[in-house]
Amino acid sequence: MVQLSIRQKLEILADAAKYDASCASSGTTKRDSRGGKGIGSTEGMGICHAYAPDGRCISLLKILLTNSCIFDCHYCINRRSSDVRRARFAAKDVVDLTLSFYRRNYIEGLFLSSGIIRSPDYTMEQLVEVARALREDHDFRGYIHLKTIPDADPDLIRKAGLHADRLSINVELPTEGGLKRLAPEKDGGRIEGAMGRLRAEMEDHGDARRKYRHAPRFAPAGQSTQMIVGADAADDRAIIQRASSLYDRHRLRRVYYSAFSPIPSPSAVLPLKRPPLQREHRLYQSDWMMRFYGYDAAEIAAATDPATGCLPLDIDPKLAWALQHRASFPVDVNRAPREALLRVPGLGVKAVDRILASRRHRRLRLDDVARLTTSIVKLRPFLVAADWRPTGLVDRADLRARLAPPATQLDLFTSS
Repeated sequence: MVQLSIRQKLEILADAAKYDASCASSGTTKRDSRGGKGIGSTEGMGICHAYAPDGRCISLLKILLTNSCIFDCHYCINRRSSDVRRARFAAKDVVDLTLSFYRRNYIEGLFLSSGIIRSPDYTMEQLVEVARALREDHDFRGYIHLKTIPDADPDLIRKAGLHADRLSINVELPTEGGLKRLAPEKDGGRIEGAMGRLRAEMEDHGDARRKYRHAPRFAPAGQSTQMIVGADAADDRAIIQRASSLYDRHRLRRVYYSAFSPIPSPSAVLPLKRPPLQREHRLYQSDWMMRFYGYDAAEIAAATDPATGCLPLDIDPKLAWALQHRASFPVDVNRAPREALLRVPGLGVKAVDRILASRRHRRLRLDDVARLTTSIVKLRPFLVAADWRPTGLVDRADLRARLAPPATQLDLFTSS
Protein backbone atom coordinates (compact mmCIF):
# COMPACT_ATOMS: atom_id res chain seq x y z
CA MET A 1 0.00 0.00 0.00
CA VAL A 2 1.39 3.40 -1.03
CA GLN A 3 2.07 5.74 1.90
CA LEU A 4 0.70 9.20 1.23
CA SER A 5 2.41 12.35 2.41
CA ILE A 6 0.59 14.84 4.61
CA ARG A 7 0.33 17.16 1.62
CA GLN A 8 -1.25 14.43 -0.52
CA LYS A 9 -3.70 13.57 2.26
CA LEU A 10 -4.59 17.23 2.62
CA GLU A 11 -5.31 17.50 -1.10
CA ILE A 12 -7.66 14.49 -0.97
CA LEU A 13 -9.42 15.26 2.30
CA ALA A 14 -9.86 18.99 1.68
CA ASP A 15 -11.43 18.23 -1.70
CA ALA A 16 -13.72 15.63 -0.11
CA ALA A 17 -14.90 18.18 2.48
CA LYS A 18 -16.16 20.68 -0.11
CA TYR A 19 -19.56 18.95 -0.32
CA ASP A 20 -20.40 19.97 3.24
CA ALA A 21 -22.01 23.43 3.17
CA SER A 22 -22.57 23.78 6.92
CA CYS A 23 -19.37 25.66 7.54
CA ALA A 24 -19.69 29.03 9.26
CA SER A 25 -18.32 30.69 12.35
CA SER A 26 -21.10 33.17 13.02
CA GLY A 27 -22.44 33.42 16.52
CA THR A 28 -19.36 32.46 18.50
CA THR A 29 -17.57 34.48 21.15
CA LYS A 30 -13.89 34.95 21.79
CA ARG A 31 -12.60 32.42 24.31
CA ASP A 32 -10.55 33.64 27.25
CA SER A 33 -6.80 33.09 27.02
CA ARG A 34 -4.94 32.40 30.22
CA GLY A 35 -2.53 35.28 30.66
CA GLY A 36 -3.24 36.46 27.10
CA LYS A 37 -1.03 33.70 25.65
CA GLY A 38 -3.63 31.53 23.92
CA ILE A 39 -3.29 30.66 20.26
CA GLY A 40 -5.94 31.66 17.73
CA SER A 41 -8.76 34.10 17.47
CA THR A 42 -12.38 34.10 16.43
CA GLU A 43 -12.32 37.89 15.92
CA GLY A 44 -11.52 39.33 12.79
CA MET A 45 -5.51 24.20 0.07
CA GLY A 46 -8.40 23.22 2.63
CA ILE A 47 -9.19 26.80 3.39
CA CYS A 48 -12.81 27.91 3.15
CA HIS A 49 -14.28 31.33 3.74
CA ALA A 50 -17.29 31.87 5.97
CA TYR A 51 -19.01 35.12 6.84
CA ALA A 52 -20.02 36.38 10.27
CA PRO A 53 -23.21 38.44 10.73
CA ASP A 54 -21.22 41.67 10.70
CA GLY A 55 -19.81 40.83 7.26
CA ARG A 56 -16.34 39.74 8.35
CA CYS A 57 -14.78 37.04 6.18
CA ILE A 58 -13.39 34.25 8.37
CA SER A 59 -10.97 31.64 7.03
CA LEU A 60 -11.24 28.06 8.25
CA LEU A 61 -9.27 24.90 7.61
CA LYS A 62 -12.03 22.64 6.25
CA ILE A 63 -11.10 18.98 6.02
CA LEU A 64 -12.24 15.44 6.71
CA LEU A 65 -10.45 13.22 9.17
CA THR A 66 -10.95 10.48 6.55
CA ASN A 67 -12.99 9.97 3.40
CA SER A 68 -13.28 6.23 4.05
CA CYS A 69 -16.73 5.22 5.26
CA ILE A 70 -18.57 2.06 6.26
CA PHE A 71 -21.87 3.56 5.02
CA ASP A 72 -23.04 3.46 1.40
CA CYS A 73 -25.26 6.55 1.02
CA HIS A 74 -26.13 6.91 -2.68
CA TYR A 75 -25.57 10.70 -2.86
CA CYS A 76 -22.17 10.70 -1.12
CA ILE A 77 -18.92 10.71 -3.09
CA ASN A 78 -17.22 9.03 -0.12
CA ARG A 79 -19.69 6.15 0.14
CA ARG A 80 -18.31 2.66 0.69
CA SER A 81 -18.80 1.58 -2.94
CA SER A 82 -17.37 4.77 -4.49
CA ASP A 83 -14.19 4.46 -6.52
CA VAL A 84 -12.23 7.40 -5.09
CA ARG A 85 -8.74 7.81 -3.65
CA ARG A 86 -8.90 7.24 0.09
CA ALA A 87 -6.86 8.92 2.79
CA ARG A 88 -6.88 9.26 6.53
CA PHE A 89 -5.34 11.66 9.01
CA ALA A 90 -4.33 10.73 12.52
CA ALA A 91 -5.73 13.10 15.14
CA LYS A 92 -2.23 14.51 15.68
CA ASP A 93 -1.94 15.30 11.96
CA VAL A 94 -5.05 17.50 12.08
CA VAL A 95 -3.82 19.25 15.23
CA ASP A 96 -0.42 19.97 13.65
CA LEU A 97 -1.98 21.21 10.40
CA THR A 98 -4.37 23.51 12.24
CA LEU A 99 -1.60 25.08 14.33
CA SER A 100 0.72 25.36 11.33
CA PHE A 101 -1.94 27.06 9.19
CA TYR A 102 -2.87 29.40 12.00
CA ARG A 103 0.72 30.45 12.71
CA ARG A 104 1.09 31.32 9.04
CA ASN A 105 -2.03 33.49 9.37
CA TYR A 106 -3.89 31.37 6.80
CA ILE A 107 -6.84 30.48 9.04
CA GLU A 108 -8.76 31.50 12.13
CA GLY A 109 -10.27 28.14 12.96
CA LEU A 110 -11.07 24.55 12.02
CA PHE A 111 -14.07 22.80 10.47
CA LEU A 112 -13.65 19.03 10.89
CA SER A 113 -15.89 16.26 9.62
CA SER A 114 -15.28 12.62 8.77
CA GLY A 115 -16.51 9.49 7.12
CA ILE A 116 -17.44 6.70 9.53
CA ILE A 117 -14.55 4.31 10.18
CA ARG A 118 -14.79 1.14 12.31
CA SER A 119 -17.80 2.48 14.21
CA PRO A 120 -19.56 5.76 15.05
CA ASP A 121 -18.01 5.73 18.54
CA TYR A 122 -14.46 5.18 17.28
CA THR A 123 -14.80 7.97 14.72
CA MET A 124 -16.31 10.38 17.24
CA GLU A 125 -13.46 9.62 19.67
CA GLN A 126 -10.96 10.74 17.02
CA LEU A 127 -12.85 13.98 16.32
CA VAL A 128 -13.08 14.76 20.04
CA GLU A 129 -9.37 14.06 20.50
CA VAL A 130 -8.49 16.68 17.86
CA ALA A 131 -10.56 19.33 19.63
CA ARG A 132 -9.32 18.29 23.08
CA ALA A 133 -5.67 18.42 22.06
CA LEU A 134 -6.05 21.83 20.44
CA ARG A 135 -7.77 23.31 23.50
CA GLU A 136 -5.96 21.61 26.36
CA ASP A 137 -2.50 20.77 25.02
CA HIS A 138 -1.98 23.86 22.84
CA ASP A 139 -4.36 26.42 24.38
CA PHE A 140 -5.89 27.06 20.96
CA ARG A 141 -8.56 29.76 21.25
CA GLY A 142 -9.70 29.89 17.63
CA TYR A 143 -13.01 28.65 16.30
CA ILE A 144 -13.71 24.90 16.13
CA HIS A 145 -16.72 23.39 14.35
CA LEU A 146 -17.11 19.62 14.67
CA LYS A 147 -19.47 17.53 12.59
CA THR A 148 -20.93 15.08 15.09
CA ILE A 149 -22.14 11.57 14.47
CA PRO A 150 -25.71 10.93 15.66
CA ASP A 151 -25.14 7.22 16.39
CA ALA A 152 -22.16 7.92 18.67
CA ASP A 153 -22.35 7.58 22.44
CA PRO A 154 -24.03 10.71 23.89
CA ASP A 155 -21.12 11.10 26.31
CA LEU A 156 -18.74 11.56 23.36
CA ILE A 157 -20.96 14.24 21.86
CA ARG A 158 -21.09 15.88 25.29
CA LYS A 159 -17.30 15.98 25.37
CA ALA A 160 -17.25 17.45 21.86
CA GLY A 161 -19.47 20.32 22.97
CA LEU A 162 -17.07 21.26 25.78
CA HIS A 163 -14.27 21.87 23.26
CA ALA A 164 -16.05 22.97 20.07
CA ASP A 165 -17.73 26.31 19.39
CA ARG A 166 -20.33 24.76 17.12
CA LEU A 167 -21.60 21.23 16.59
CA SER A 168 -23.61 20.06 13.61
CA ILE A 169 -25.58 16.95 12.79
CA ASN A 170 -26.76 16.69 9.19
CA VAL A 171 -30.33 15.54 8.56
CA GLU A 172 -29.07 14.98 4.99
CA LEU A 173 -32.44 14.86 3.17
CA PRO A 174 -35.72 16.73 3.75
CA THR A 175 -37.99 13.69 4.08
CA GLU A 176 -37.84 10.35 5.87
CA GLY A 177 -38.78 8.63 2.60
CA GLY A 178 -35.83 10.22 0.79
CA LEU A 179 -33.46 9.20 3.59
CA LYS A 180 -34.65 5.57 3.51
CA ARG A 181 -34.25 5.43 -0.26
CA LEU A 182 -30.87 7.12 -0.58
CA ALA A 183 -29.25 6.46 2.82
CA PRO A 184 -30.87 3.27 4.17
CA GLU A 185 -28.21 2.82 6.86
CA LYS A 186 -29.19 6.14 8.47
CA ASP A 187 -32.25 6.70 10.61
CA GLY A 188 -34.11 10.01 10.79
CA GLY A 189 -35.36 9.28 14.30
CA ARG A 190 -31.85 8.72 15.63
CA ILE A 191 -30.61 11.86 13.91
CA GLU A 192 -33.32 14.03 15.46
CA GLY A 193 -32.85 12.28 18.80
CA ALA A 194 -29.20 13.32 18.80
CA MET A 195 -30.18 16.88 17.87
CA GLY A 196 -32.64 16.95 20.75
CA ARG A 197 -29.97 15.80 23.19
CA LEU A 198 -27.65 18.53 21.94
CA ARG A 199 -30.32 21.14 22.55
CA ALA A 200 -30.88 19.82 26.09
CA GLU A 201 -27.14 19.93 26.83
CA MET A 202 -26.87 23.50 25.58
CA GLU A 203 -29.83 24.58 27.68
CA ASP A 204 -28.47 22.83 30.79
CA HIS A 205 -25.05 24.43 30.41
CA GLY A 206 -26.66 27.78 29.69
CA ASP A 207 -28.64 27.56 32.95
CA ALA A 208 -25.47 26.61 34.82
CA ARG A 209 -23.56 29.58 33.44
CA ARG A 210 -26.32 31.95 34.50
CA LYS A 211 -25.93 30.66 38.05
CA TYR A 212 -22.20 30.02 38.16
CA ARG A 213 -19.92 32.34 36.22
CA HIS A 214 -17.14 29.75 35.84
CA ALA A 215 -19.35 26.91 34.59
CA PRO A 216 -17.97 25.50 31.30
CA ARG A 217 -19.34 26.64 27.97
CA PHE A 218 -21.03 24.08 25.75
CA ALA A 219 -21.06 24.69 21.99
CA PRO A 220 -21.57 28.46 22.48
CA ALA A 221 -22.18 29.00 18.75
CA GLY A 222 -25.03 26.48 18.80
CA GLN A 223 -25.81 23.63 16.44
CA SER A 224 -26.54 23.57 12.72
CA THR A 225 -27.58 21.07 10.08
CA GLN A 226 -27.60 20.61 6.30
CA MET A 227 -30.12 19.37 3.75
CA ILE A 228 -29.27 18.25 0.23
CA VAL A 229 -31.56 19.84 -2.37
CA GLY A 230 -32.49 18.02 -5.56
CA ALA A 231 -31.17 14.52 -4.80
CA ASP A 232 -34.68 13.27 -4.10
CA ALA A 233 -38.21 14.31 -5.09
CA ALA A 234 -38.80 16.68 -2.14
CA ASP A 235 -40.10 20.06 -3.30
CA ASP A 236 -39.39 23.44 -1.73
CA ARG A 237 -42.58 23.31 0.32
CA ALA A 238 -41.36 20.15 2.06
CA ILE A 239 -37.89 21.62 2.58
CA ILE A 240 -39.22 24.88 4.06
CA GLN A 241 -41.60 23.04 6.40
CA ARG A 242 -38.80 20.69 7.54
CA ALA A 243 -36.44 23.59 8.20
CA SER A 244 -39.10 25.41 10.21
CA SER A 245 -39.77 22.28 12.26
CA LEU A 246 -36.05 21.84 13.00
CA TYR A 247 -35.72 25.47 14.10
CA ASP A 248 -38.72 25.13 16.41
CA ARG A 249 -37.84 21.78 17.97
CA HIS A 250 -34.07 22.06 18.28
CA ARG A 251 -33.39 25.80 18.27
CA LEU A 252 -30.85 25.45 15.49
CA ARG A 253 -28.56 28.36 14.72
CA ARG A 254 -28.60 27.61 10.99
CA VAL A 255 -29.99 25.26 8.39
CA TYR A 256 -27.73 25.00 5.35
CA TYR A 257 -28.89 23.97 1.89
CA SER A 258 -26.65 22.22 -0.60
CA ALA A 259 -27.72 21.74 -4.21
CA PHE A 260 -27.10 18.14 -5.22
CA SER A 261 -24.04 17.85 -7.41
CA PRO A 262 -23.52 14.78 -9.64
CA ILE A 263 -20.64 12.64 -8.42
CA PRO A 264 -18.29 10.22 -10.20
CA SER A 265 -19.72 6.71 -10.70
CA PRO A 266 -23.20 7.79 -9.56
CA SER A 267 -25.86 5.43 -8.28
CA ALA A 268 -28.67 4.69 -10.73
CA VAL A 269 -31.25 6.11 -8.31
CA LEU A 270 -29.76 9.63 -8.42
CA PRO A 271 -30.81 12.39 -10.84
CA LEU A 272 -28.61 12.82 -13.89
CA LYS A 273 -27.97 16.55 -13.37
CA ARG A 274 -27.89 19.07 -10.58
CA PRO A 275 -30.83 21.35 -9.81
CA PRO A 276 -30.49 25.06 -10.68
CA LEU A 277 -28.18 26.86 -8.27
CA GLN A 278 -30.84 29.55 -8.09
CA ARG A 279 -33.08 27.06 -6.29
CA GLU A 280 -30.53 26.76 -3.48
CA HIS A 281 -30.29 30.57 -3.39
CA ARG A 282 -34.08 30.95 -3.10
CA LEU A 283 -34.16 28.49 -0.20
CA TYR A 284 -31.53 30.52 1.65
CA GLN A 285 -33.68 33.62 1.07
CA SER A 286 -36.72 31.80 2.46
CA ASP A 287 -34.63 30.78 5.46
CA TRP A 288 -33.75 34.42 6.18
CA MET A 289 -37.43 35.31 5.88
CA MET A 290 -38.22 32.89 8.71
CA ARG A 291 -35.26 33.83 10.86
CA PHE A 292 -35.18 37.62 10.50
CA TYR A 293 -38.32 38.90 8.78
CA GLY A 294 -41.16 37.38 10.78
CA TYR A 295 -42.64 35.05 8.15
CA ASP A 296 -43.82 31.58 9.09
CA ALA A 297 -43.23 28.52 6.96
CA ALA A 298 -46.84 28.34 5.75
CA GLU A 299 -46.68 31.91 4.38
CA ILE A 300 -43.51 31.18 2.42
CA ALA A 301 -44.78 27.82 1.20
CA ALA A 302 -47.88 29.56 -0.13
CA ALA A 303 -45.62 31.57 -2.46
CA THR A 304 -44.43 28.39 -4.23
CA ASP A 305 -45.66 27.30 -7.64
CA PRO A 306 -48.81 25.18 -7.14
CA ALA A 307 -47.73 22.83 -9.94
CA THR A 308 -44.14 22.16 -8.82
CA GLY A 309 -44.18 23.06 -5.13
CA CYS A 310 -41.00 25.08 -5.69
CA LEU A 311 -40.22 28.75 -5.19
CA PRO A 312 -40.09 30.86 -8.37
CA LEU A 313 -36.60 31.25 -9.81
CA ASP A 314 -37.13 34.59 -11.51
CA ILE A 315 -38.09 36.56 -8.38
CA ASP A 316 -37.17 36.25 -4.72
CA PRO A 317 -39.71 34.68 -2.31
CA LYS A 318 -40.31 37.94 -0.44
CA LEU A 319 -41.41 39.63 -3.66
CA ALA A 320 -43.48 36.56 -4.58
CA TRP A 321 -45.32 36.83 -1.26
CA ALA A 322 -45.89 40.57 -1.72
CA LEU A 323 -47.36 40.06 -5.19
CA GLN A 324 -49.81 37.55 -3.71
CA HIS A 325 -50.75 40.00 -0.91
CA ARG A 326 -51.02 43.31 -2.75
CA ALA A 327 -53.78 44.47 -0.40
CA SER A 328 -51.12 44.77 2.34
CA PHE A 329 -49.37 47.52 0.34
CA PRO A 330 -48.34 50.27 -0.06
CA VAL A 331 -46.75 50.77 3.38
CA ASP A 332 -46.12 54.25 4.78
CA VAL A 333 -42.44 54.53 5.69
CA ASN A 334 -43.23 57.33 8.14
CA ARG A 335 -45.92 55.50 10.09
CA ALA A 336 -45.77 51.74 9.54
CA PRO A 337 -44.50 49.48 12.35
CA ARG A 338 -41.26 47.59 11.96
CA GLU A 339 -43.07 44.32 11.19
CA ALA A 340 -44.83 45.87 8.18
CA LEU A 341 -41.67 47.54 6.87
CA LEU A 342 -39.80 44.23 6.99
CA ARG A 343 -42.30 42.83 4.48
CA VAL A 344 -41.59 45.47 1.85
CA PRO A 345 -39.66 43.84 -1.02
CA GLY A 346 -36.17 45.30 -1.19
CA LEU A 347 -36.02 46.46 2.43
CA GLY A 348 -33.53 44.56 4.56
CA VAL A 349 -33.22 44.49 8.33
CA LYS A 350 -30.50 47.15 8.42
CA ALA A 351 -32.43 49.43 6.07
CA VAL A 352 -35.57 49.15 8.20
CA ASP A 353 -33.60 50.00 11.32
CA ARG A 354 -32.15 53.07 9.56
CA ILE A 355 -35.63 54.16 8.48
CA LEU A 356 -36.98 53.82 12.02
CA ALA A 357 -34.07 55.82 13.41
CA SER A 358 -34.30 58.56 10.76
CA ARG A 359 -38.04 59.10 10.89
CA ARG A 360 -37.83 60.05 14.57
CA HIS A 361 -36.24 63.30 13.44
CA ARG A 362 -38.16 64.16 10.24
CA ARG A 363 -40.62 62.90 7.68
CA LEU A 364 -38.88 60.80 5.06
CA ARG A 365 -39.10 61.53 1.36
CA LEU A 366 -38.45 58.99 -1.41
CA ASP A 367 -34.91 60.32 -1.87
CA ASP A 368 -34.26 59.79 1.84
CA VAL A 369 -35.33 56.16 1.57
CA ALA A 370 -33.14 55.74 -1.51
CA ARG A 371 -30.10 56.89 0.48
CA LEU A 372 -30.87 54.35 3.21
CA THR A 373 -31.17 51.36 0.84
CA THR A 374 -29.18 49.86 -2.00
CA SER A 375 -31.90 50.25 -4.66
CA ILE A 376 -35.19 52.12 -4.82
CA VAL A 377 -36.56 50.42 -7.95
CA LYS A 378 -38.15 47.43 -6.22
CA LEU A 379 -39.42 49.56 -3.35
CA ARG A 380 -41.42 52.21 -5.19
CA PRO A 381 -44.61 50.20 -5.86
CA PHE A 382 -44.83 49.07 -2.23
CA LEU A 383 -44.31 52.18 -0.13
CA VAL A 384 -45.63 55.66 0.59
CA ALA A 385 -43.27 58.52 1.48
CA ALA A 386 -43.81 62.21 2.28
CA ASP A 387 -43.60 63.08 -1.44
CA TRP A 388 -44.54 59.76 -3.04
CA ARG A 389 -47.69 57.70 -3.52
CA PRO A 390 -47.59 54.79 -6.01
CA THR A 391 -51.11 55.39 -7.34
CA GLY A 392 -52.25 52.12 -8.90
CA LEU A 393 -48.66 50.90 -9.35
CA VAL A 394 -48.93 47.98 -6.94
CA ASP A 395 -52.02 46.70 -8.80
CA ARG A 396 -50.45 46.64 -12.27
CA ALA A 397 -50.82 43.30 -14.02
CA ASP A 398 -47.27 43.53 -15.39
CA LEU A 399 -45.64 44.41 -12.04
CA ARG A 400 -43.91 41.04 -11.73
CA ALA A 401 -42.37 41.37 -15.18
CA ARG A 402 -41.23 44.90 -14.41
CA LEU A 403 -39.45 43.84 -11.21
CA ALA A 404 -37.97 40.51 -12.31
CA PRO A 405 -34.24 40.58 -13.17
CA PRO A 406 -33.20 40.36 -16.83
CA ALA A 407 -33.05 36.84 -18.22
CA THR A 408 -29.28 37.07 -18.78
CA GLN A 409 -28.75 37.79 -15.08
CA LEU A 410 -30.93 34.85 -14.06
CA ASP A 411 -29.04 32.54 -16.41
CA LEU A 412 -25.94 32.93 -14.24
CA PHE A 413 -27.72 31.04 -11.47
CA THR A 414 -29.80 28.51 -13.42
CA SER A 415 -27.17 26.94 -15.65
CA SER A 416 -26.57 23.27 -14.83
